[in-house]
Amino acid sequence: MKLQVKFLAFLVVFTLFSCKDNTASKIKKENLEIAKQRDYKMTEGASVISFSKTQHDFGNINEGDKVETTFDFKNTGKSALIITNASSTCGCTIPEYPKEPIPVGGTGSITVKFNSAGKPNQQNKVVTLTTNTANGKETVVIKANVTPKQKAS
Repeated sequence: MKLQVKFLAFLVVFTLFSCKDNTASKIKKENLEIAKQRDYKMTEGASVISFSKTQHDFGNINEGDKVETTFDFKNTGKSALIITNASSTCGCTIPEYPKEPIPVGGTGSITVKFNSAGKPNQQNKVVTLTTNTANGKETVVIKANVTPKQKAS
């Protein structure tokens, strides 16, 4: 038992004193600059998706309404734009996106359909696109104020 207590005390003391070095002070500034330049070169020729709008507000709709909107975009980058996936925060929101690469200067659109059934009150849904842009992910948002169905008396 004494051996276990001594060993535990040794571990506590060792842990406290072995972690007192400030690891951030060991980073060389020239390595940071090299990493910044490398990252810049990687994104320098990336595609850029430029949306005509990134949000759409449907305003007031009735619960059960099915609505849709389109987010138009242009590839303003230096390489073909590739969208590999589009997902939403809710199964009630269905995005449709182009599966083929969008060339430099080319245009495309994302259609987002929203089914308000069972979704009363204020709704904000985010659609996330997985892309080959510098960020790797881009988002668009839809909003609606859904008037609840009147319950039968």
